[in-house]
Amino acid sequence: MPFDEDYRRDVLEPARAAGDQPPADLRLRYALPGPDELTAEAVAARVREVRQCWRRSRGQLKYRRLIDRLEAEHRELAPLFAAAERGDLRLLAGRLRGGAERTRLRLGQARARLTDAAGTLRMVAPAEVEGIARTGGVAPAELAEAAAAGGIEIREPDPLPSAAPYPAYRKVRESLDVLGKRHLPDFLFGTAITGPMRVLNGFAAPGVRLGKDAVAAAGAEWARRSRDTSTTHAGTVLAALRSDADPSALILYDVVERLRERLRQRASDRALLRYAVEDLGIEPGDARRLVFAVVRETGPGGGLAGRLRALLDAGEIRAAADLADAAGIPTPGNTPNEAPDSTPSGTPGGASGGGGRVGGDGDVPEEEVLAAEARHRLDTALRLREEAVAETDPDRAWLLLADALRLVRDLPGVREHQLRLPPRPVPSLRADVDVSDAAGGTSVRLSWDPSPSTAGEVTYRLVRRQGRAPRGAGDGEPVTGAVDARPPVNVPLYYGVVAVRGEAAAPPAVAGPVVVRPEPADVELLPGDGSVTGRWRVPAEAARVVVVRDGTTVPAGRDGFRERVPNGRTHHYRIRAVYLDASGREVLTPGVHASVTPSAPPVPVYELAADPDPSDPGLLRVRFEPPPHGTVELVLSDGPPPWPRSALVPVEEVRRATRRLAGAPSGAGLAVRPGAGGWLLAVTVAEGTAAIGAYHRHVNLPPPRRIVAERRGEHVHVGFDWPPDVAEVDLVYRVGAAFPGPGGGTDGGGHRTVTRAAYETQGGIRLPVPEDRPVEVSVAAAGTVGGSRVTGPPVTTDVAAHTVVHYDLLRTGPPWRRSLTIRLTSARPLRVARLLLVLRAGRVMPHRPGDGETLGEWEQVPVPGELSVAMPAPRGPYWLRCFADDDVIELSDPPVRRLQMRQ
Repeated sequence: MPFDEDYRRDVLEPARAAGDQPPADLRLRYALPGPDELTAEAVAARVREVRQCWRRSRGQLKYRRLIDRLEAEHRELAPLFAAAERGDLRLLAGRLRGGAERTRLRLGQARARLTDAAGTLRMVAPAEVEGIARTGGVAPAELAEAAAAGGIEIREPDPLPSAAPYPAYRKVRESLDVLGKRHLPDFLFGTAITGPMRVLNGFAAPGVRLGKDAVAAAGAEWARRSRDTSTTHAGTVLAALRSDADPSALILYDVVERLRERLRQRASDRALLRYAVEDLGIEPGDARRLVFAVVRETGPGGGLAGRLRALLDAGEIRAAADLADAAGIPTPGNTPNEAPDSTPSGTPGGASGGGGRVGGDGDVPEEEVLAAEARHRLDTALRLREEAVAETDPDRAWLLLADALRLVRDLPGVREHQLRLPPRPVPSLRADVDVSDAAGGTSVRLSWDPSPSTAGEVTYRLVRRQGRAPRGAGDGEPVTGAVDARPPVNVPLYYGVVAVRGEAAAPPAVAGPVVVRPEPADVELLPGDGSVTGRWRVPAEAARVVVVRDGTTVPAGRDGFRERVPNGRTHHYRIRAVYLDASGREVLTPGVHASVTPSAPPVPVYELAADPDPSDPGLLRVRFEPPPHGTVELVLSDGPPPWPRSALVPVEEVRRATRRLAGAPSGAGLAVRPGAGGWLLAVTVAEGTAAIGAYHRHVNLPPPRRIVAERRGEHVHVGFDWPPDVAEVDLVYRVGAAFPGPGGGTDGGGHRTVTRAAYETQGGIRLPVPEDRPVEVSVAAAGTVGGSRVTGPPVTTDVAAHTVVHYDLLRTGPPWRRSLTIRLTSARPLRVARLLLVLRAGRVMPHRPGDGETLGEWEQVPVPGELSVAMPAPRGPYWLRCFADDDVIELSDPPVRRLQMRQ
């Protein structure tokens, strides 16, 4: 049919060439008309026609897989075509518009994979191109065009030699390494090679010519040298070059083997290419082809030799020998059933370096060498297996079988026989009853010497049995680890340790009988007022409990006792469990020792007082009346004590809820340093019991230290050492406290709250106080605790009042009989104990009575009042000034112009 022929040519054949990948463009896949002719009827008719072509073409085998994929994808596209048949072409039109984009995307992904496959060498094999095209859903021709555009060469890898042309090549390679030669051309020509050399399609290098003459010249040069080890190695290389082997093939194999060696060392393509060009001196084009071929080769030899090599490398030696026998490969130099005279390499890949020569002088195919190695290793392994079967020492037999497995990993029956070889038994086992903790827990600790067998992995299984010794690992109850934590009580126990190797076990080493008789557990002695109460737990297997105090048996029940004893004395008890043995006799355990000191119950502290030490702000002196019984301790809690006063509670409970303070005796109490604030509680402790006493709410507000108050005119300046960890202080001052005013009491005062920042900014505190009134200043640290404001202990200081007396100097009388009048005034009448008038000549004012000449001196001078003296007449300018010798009087000078006199 014409449509089928056109559809197969335009659609099916390109899709099959692309790896049976259906076209992404639906317009091409379904041969749909153009956009102008796209109607519901045309789409429905064309889809039916295309699917009929699919069914007819599926009869051809080459199209079957492609048609199956087309039909599978059509089931997903069926809703789209169903909508088109109903007249809704929007979904189909949108899908058609995206087909070209998907095709471009698929081609771009295939190009990226092609670039990755080409790598640094920019070369790929045709099979790789076909695989990328098939998996990427593009045509190989399109991918070939993309490779050409991207500078990627598509070519088959050059065939590389798998076997050495010269059988003793390994010796030649060793000699070249000893002589320090890079390869055979380096040995043969040395520095005569003036450029890169070619090794593919024959050897060629600028400046040299390969042939018998070159070999003869090299031999003559080495012959002129003195004989030593280097000439011996040179002779080995020359022997290879003089042999029947083609020198070009020998050079090619030498270069290829060096590249293969670097590839086995995980060198990258770039590193291989650099090694070939720079180190080996290969022409870059040949180097690319060589590296490409080495990287792409699946394994030297291939075919039957490749299969034998793969089996040897995998350790499946028996399978390799069976394959050689089935293929009829003879052993070199022998009949097919004979073993070789020499032993091949013992490692699985011993022949992987290429062909070899076994006996005789002719070339031996690689598959014969590999077959010989497999047969020899199999024969050796079978001989080791037979020796192991006849061996009476299981350790030596195990080692023989291990050697056989190393040679032939798939040798039948060897591993099973090895698993059935038991190790030597454990020499001895020790079982010790161990009281592991103070609560009386009892276990059995097992220890043993290891098995003398050192071959293989030896493990140990522990077993326990009652009444008799175990006969094996399954005879009794298994024990995990070297400690039997829950052994049966008061029965004879036997323990065994079994050495196990593989599936075989040695006879057990036995210890016992061991009888576990636990002590009473959780022993607790509770002191009372003239009494002791004991409590414990005893195993159910124990018949009774015996209690002995200081050599005297104490009546006791199964779970405890109670007896009257003197207070204040330590009593020692031993609690022993009693068991009945098999004959009914009583057996006593060593027992648990405990001691206790009974005492009268502690008496609480009913009242206490706490005051800070004035000389040490952090020290708190707590006063209380010592109780008649018990020792008083001071503890600090963050909140109010949770116990009522006079309650008796365990000391541990108090320790958990409070912080004990270290106290030093101080009079009728203790001196402590609480540090932080809280509730200071007094507890009386006696033999693990605490009596809750009085408590005091302690606020950590230390008082200020070294307070100083100075009168400065009409103000008093207050300074002190700010208390640590305090944010503010409260200051209270009272004026006139020492000298009541006219109406009695004080003349005033005030209260201030001062922060530390304000104190440091102002350099202290200034208080407005009249000069003639005393003042009392009190400073205390302040803070907020529990939402309420509290203050610490205050520090007080007094400032005495100063009475100010004003004086003035007046000139009186006629000029011929001048006199000097001193007029004294004050706020209230008083007397000055002693008054002096001092004259000082010059221009400097006198500051002390001794700074000049005393003109007048008066005692008990009434104020207000006046005093007169003759007017002095010194030469030049002079000063006059009064001074008062009185503790409570302060003289106020008149203006300076009144004090400075001039003639």
